[in-house]
Amino acid sequence: MLEDLEVALAEYLAATEADSESRAAPYNAGNMLRLLGRTREAVAAYDKALARAPNFSAARFNRAFSLLQLGEWTEGFREYEWRKATPSFDDPRYRLPNPWRGEELGGKTLFIYPELYQGDLIQFSRYAILAERLGAKVILAAPTPMHALLHTLSPTIHLVEADATPGYDYHVALMSLPLLFGTTPDRVPAGTYLKPNPDRVVSWRQRIGVEGLKIGLVWQGSDRMPERFFPLSVCVNALGSIPRVRLISLQKHAGLDQLDQCPTVETLGDFDTGPDAFLDTAAAISCCDLFVTADTSTAHLAGAIGAETWLAVPQPPDWRWLEHRNDTPWYPSMRLFRQRQLGNWESVFADMAHKVRSTPRPPR
Repeated sequence: MLEDLEVALAEYLAATEADSESRAAPYNAGNMLRLLGRTREAVAAYDKALARAPNFSAARFNRAFSLLQLGEWTEGFREYEWRKATPSFDDPRYRLPNPWRGEELGGKTLFIYPELYQGDLIQFSRYAILAERLGAKVILAAPTPMHALLHTLSPTIHLVEADATPGYDYHVALMSLPLLFGTTPDRVPAGTYLKPNPDRVVSWRQRIGVEGLKIGLVWQGSDRMPERFFPLSVCVNALGSIPRVRLISLQKHAGLDQLDQCPTVETLGDFDTGPDAFLDTAAAISCCDLFVTADTSTAHLAGAIGAETWLAVPQPPDWRWLEHRNDTPWYPSMRLFRQRQLGNWESVFADMAHKVRSTPRPPR
């Protein structure tokens, strides 16, 4: 809790040696190693925990994250199936009959149900298109406010409420699809698969205007993952002094209080206030020259519509951003800017500012 990770790691390693039966000590050593960016060593620590307790689902879950972060997706996605044995993933639909395990889908109805958060739904909804191409009639469960956005995946994918269980031939959890489709860093389905609403794009282009270098900003998601969020002031200090740059807030809900200390950031008033989520956000992003964001659902939205996106990546990164790369196979239009050390955002935005200054951009 004091973030003295090296000392914590030493204590956990000592506890591992002192108690040859403890599963918690090597598991927590693995967690410290992940935080320190020593991902390969974290896998070895989780292996030690699993040698002592093979069904320790939390260790398998974190081991999966580590393998995925290392780019070992075949084994990592297979290990990630252990999430279904952890209490936080207790969806009764995991236990429905007739799960899809790769059988022929021609003429069959495949029911896909969501897991985790909005960003995960946006990122992995692309697999519904692949299932449809295999001949399936696809039913995708999703929160009703997201239906208008997800309808742009394909007009023939049928959307139902998030907790619904319609009739089907096969069912599958959304985040099992990368495993079933054999996804690897070299085999990722198309990164641009959602579309902003054309009428809203016209409306937001009129409101935002065409002057300057327009950089849309989202610095915070929900309060569940604060380690992913950057302070707006750090971003403004780095980018706000660059000639012609306009910083435009696309932030919603949590984090809006930070605007009080950053009066140079433009605001757009209310958006996405109707029954449909993300439609105004997608249109506004597409009207900006560049979108800068923390690791939030809007990052996946921007990538999925093909907008030029710069993602501020914390240390340790979420598994999907891999290690040591400034690009991502998930979204061709996205560039990654990584923390060099835990909690240090200043260097991230110094890198962004240098990139803005050194990249000539023709007027739009």
